[in-house]
Amino acid sequence: MTDAPPLILVVDDEENIRFLLESGLSLAGLETVSATNGREALAIVAERRPQVVVLDVMMPELDGFEVLRRLRESGDRTPVIFLTARDATEDRVKGLTRGGDDYMVKPFAIAELVARVQLRLSQSGHATKESLLRCAYLELNVDAHRVTSAGTTVDLSPTEYKLLHLLMSNIGRVLTRAQILEHVWEYDFDGDSSVVDTYVSYLRRKLDTGDPKLLHTVRGVGFCLRAES
Repeated sequence: MTDAPPLILVVDDEENIRFLLESGLSLAGLETVSATNGREALAIVAERRPQVVVLDVMMPELDGFEVLRRLRESGDRTPVIFLTARDATEDRVKGLTRGGDDYMVKPFAIAELVARVQLRLSQSGHATKESLLRCAYLELNVDAHRVTSAGTTVDLSPTEYKLLHLLMSNIGRVLTRAQILEHVWEYDFDGDSSVVDTYVSYLRRKLDTGDPKLLHTVRGVGFCLRAES
């Protein structure tokens, strides 16, 4: 039996930020759970015992500083990485001196956030395990960077691979074109989302040739990878 990947708690009241963070961490082979507010975050820490908490500062009711205070007063020493739009020096000092382990100012690169999470995991003795993603006859081996369909290896371009990785990290979840653009291409196409449809069609031709069909278009919303119709 293989060990489960490290669990990362993402706490942010903005849905799109949570999606981007969870997707980036999942692509790095990490398991994620999310909370939309401070009270929910405290409950999840007590129940699930995540290895790292990525914590937004500016939240209603309990802000990130209060969540951290309650964690530390309870004796919980889980590494905490603050996320905030604040960039004043006094805010950074406040977070770090109250027991926070790191501080990132929005906007930030997802790759940098993932690297900081992995650093905290390494320092606390946790490691990312090999990740093998499966959906019916489709497999994606993250460590080997290899994709197979019904046992046959399929060559993908870097962008095709990144799109497939995103979809396979969110099996059963409908992803909007805007979410895909922001994560795969990482910049704004000024409303032109046709590139997403183009690359989805590339994946369908290369991978979605068996039964059942896996790549589904959800009219007016986006795309979803799932085995059932």
